[in-house]
Amino acid sequence: MKIMILGGSGFVGGHLARRLSRDGHEQVVVTRHAPLARRLRIIPGLSIRQFDPYDVDRLALELDDFDVLINLVGILNERGRDGSGFQRAHVDLVQGAIEACGKAGVKRFIHMSALQAGNGESFYLKTRGQAEQLVRESGLDWTMFRPSTIFGPDDSFLNRFASLLTFSPMLPLARPDARFAPVFVDDVVEAFARAVADRDTIGEVYELCGAETLGLKEIVDWVAQQRGQRRCVIGLPDALGRLQGKVFDFVPGKPFSSDNFKSLQIDSVCSEDGFARLGIEPWAMREKAAEWLNPDDREQRYSRFRTRAGRE
Repeated sequence: MKIMILGGSGFVGGHLARRLSRDGHEQVVVTRHAPLARRLRIIPGLSIRQFDPYDVDRLALELDDFDVLINLVGILNERGRDGSGFQRAHVDLVQGAIEACGKAGVKRFIHMSALQAGNGESFYLKTRGQAEQLVRESGLDWTMFRPSTIFGPDDSFLNRFASLLTFSPMLPLARPDARFAPVFVDDVVEAFARAVADRDTIGEVYELCGAETLGLKEIVDWVAQQRGQRRCVIGLPDALGRLQGKVFDFVPGKPFSSDNFKSLQIDSVCSEDGFARLGIEPWAMREKAAEWLNPDDREQRYSRFRTRAGRE
């Protein structure tokens, strides 16, 4: 198939492109800044096109003769604080992509959303929900995925905590009891690959969670342990956590924000097992991430792989 990926230069996009290449698909990754995607040039059957994906007419022109459009575009924080950045990335882009598919005659649309989309008070979740509604009403042959927080060797989740723990002996943590079911990036892209190949996934929404559920402080403490770091992770009460978000709203790069705090008020856990419906057995975070967070853990890794092979 000929597949176009929006957001393909990001964390999940690189893994997905490599997975789809193994199935022999011809792929195009769209980016506004081609150097961001240069690491993908070595992937067989993949090319990079530089243009603005918000330009509906240009996107429709580029989509001519394609079979599938995959949208991975998403942001965790915006530059401002009024929700307009989330609106543009999560809603306006999807609306334009749907319109472009209509003009180009592309029927298949696979969309990355998020767990709890449409719930809560955060702009992040509200706009994810608005985008889902647009997809449902598009008339396209759509499939949607709602993953929990995605982890991998090159993620911005576990690696961010590892970096913070390296430079600070004490880490104040908002919403320490917020629950996650971290999901391995290779499991997520396997779900996408199966959706591309199986038309029975059309019109379906799949929640994707890893094999274990953990509190946020549990995750951070575990990362410190894997790195051999003795650190004091302090869970903040909500009043201080909310204040922390407001302060970090003005920190360059926004490692945390008021909107993140609002998102954390709803647990990122699944209400159904989307992986089981797709025939995929997901990894647990502590089972998989030790491979790169604790590179000296070779004997335990070998044992985990033997156990995994036995299950399969």
